[in-house]
Parts: sequence; structure tokens; C-alpha cells
Amino acid sequence: MIRTLYYSADKQMHKDLKTEEIKAALQSEGGLFWMDFEATAADIDETILTDLFGFHPLAVDDALQETHVPKVDDWGSYLYIVLSAVVFEESDGSHLEVRELDVFLGKNYLVTHHDQPLVAIDRVWSSCQRDERHISQGADHLLYRLIDEVVAQYMPVVEGIDDEIDIIQAEIFAQPGPDVLSRVFSLKRGVLQLRRIVGPMREVLNKLARDDFKVIDTRARVYFRDVYDHLVRLHDLTESLRDLIGGALDTYLSVINNRMNDIMKTLTIITTLFMPISFVVGFFGMNYFYPNVKTDEWTNLPSFLVTLVILVLFPTAMFAWVRRRGWM
Repeated sequence: MIRTLYYSADKQMHKDLKTEEIKAALQSEGGLFWMDFEATAADIDETILTDLFGFHPLAVDDALQETHVPKVDDWGSYLYIVLSAVVFEESDGSHLEVRELDVFLGKNYLVTHHDQPLVAIDRVWSSCQRDERHISQGADHLLYRLIDEVVAQYMPVVEGIDDEIDIIQAEIFAQPGPDVLSRVFSLKRGVLQLRRIVGPMREVLNKLARDDFKVIDTRARVYFRDVYDHLVRLHDLTESLRDLIGGALDTYLSVINNRMNDIMKTLTIITTLFMPISFVVGFFGMNYFYPNVKTDEWTNLPSFLVTLVILVLFPTAMFAWVRRRGWM
């Protein structure tokens, strides 16, 4: 899907422009043109980006391949920026999904390219149509609003991971199992992935706020500096989340070890209780000599009852002794 939005110099909003209208909009310096590519064919994208906008083939090739970390490339008359949006799916095993957003920023235009739907794009697009102030302040300010919306989606992800950690910690004490351990490692991978994103994003915003780019007005740098401060805070939060997940993993291992110790303790006590029985049965079951008494006296009911009492008294005495020693 390709959609276009144009705010003309006469303060009129236009949508779904044709090719000739797009060319005229790009040549007009008083307006602002925004084109958004979502899940479109690569050959169509390459033709439009190369022929219509005149972007360098290397920048176009980077935009069509989702293999990059956040970065900024200065091509003189325009900037090529790679951003990363995140989605936290709790229903899918606490999976953290990263979606790439490629942006071309010119003096009077903004081009966005992404292969999957992004909430940030839809929100900014809708707000521009509702209120022209969001699109009337220039392409650099529109880029700020877009990046700010992308970064704002990080906080629900951090909060979702934090809530998931609390749930996992409760389950660790209630009923630890392999599924809980799998979720812990899934969260750990997600937080590490988030850290690998937040760090480069912070550097991107630092460049936009401090470097001298032709397509970014000096007055707009303060807005990018504000987003940079948010990313610094998010970086600190990801460090805290990593420590929490490490603590949850240590707690899980401690609980499992304690339960294993309890199991081994119980098995040891059972073995100890039945050891005297095994000794008595084994001793009287050995045939070292031929009996010189009548065996009927050893196999009658009273003898059986006496033997049974002995077998009961021995483990009972051992149990009382173990309790007295404080081993149970």
C-alpha cells in the first residue's frame, strides 16, 4: 500500500496524489509532501524512490533490506534514517518483535518505508489529517513527531516486560517448571534485543540533535534532544530489567535446588527408616546352619506377630530419632 499526503503552500490538504501531482509537490518549496510505503513490492518501491525522488541506489538498497540497526546517513540534500519500532506480544510467549522503519527526509518532503504495519505511522498520519499544525511546521518537525511516537511505543513494551517479570516471579515460588524457565529465557532475549536497539537509537537522536544537517533547522534540534533524553532513560530502564530477569533466574535456580534438597532429604529418610527392616529380614533370612529346633515354632502365628512388631518398632524408633536430631 502506497499512500500520499500533501500540505500545500495555500494551506490545503491533499491525499492520494498522482505522479504528476507528486512531481509538482516536490518542486514546490512552500508545501510538505509525505509518502508512506507499507508492504509493497520491492521493484515498485525501487522505481519510485530512484526515478521520482532521485535517491542514491545504495540508500534505496538499504531501505529495501531489513537488516540494519538504527543509523543516519547524510546524502547532502536529504537524510536516510533507519529507525526500529518494537512490539511486545505477551500472548506469544512474551515475544519481542522488532520492526524496521526507513525514512528519507528532504527539505520539503518525508518518505517512510516499512514492510509491516506500524502504530506510530498510523497515529501520526491520522493526527496530520485531523490537525494541520502537525504537518505545517516543516518536514523536520514531522520527523520529530514520528520518532517521538516510535519511541513512545517503547514504554508500553518496558512496562509489559516488567509486568511479565512480576508474574514469573510469583509462578517461580508457586509452581516452577520448564515452561517458567522458558519464559524467563525468552524475556532475557527480549531485553537484550531491546538494549541493542535503544543504544543505536540513542546515537541517532544524538546526531539529529547536535550535528549540522542541511535539512534540519537549528530550532528543531531541541525537539530531537528531548527524544534523546527519553532514550537515555529507557536505556537505564533496560539495564534494570536485565538485573530483574537475572534475579528471577537466580531465584528459579534456588527454588529448584531447595526442592531437590527436600526430595533428596525425604528419600534419604525413607531409606533410613527401612534400613533396619532390611537388616532384620536379611539376617533372619540367612541360612548359616541347620536348625536344631522345630521350625514350626518359628513359623506359627505368635512368631509372625512378634516379627511384625519388631519390623514396625524399628522404623518408628528411627523416625523418632531423626526428628529428635532435627533432620526433618
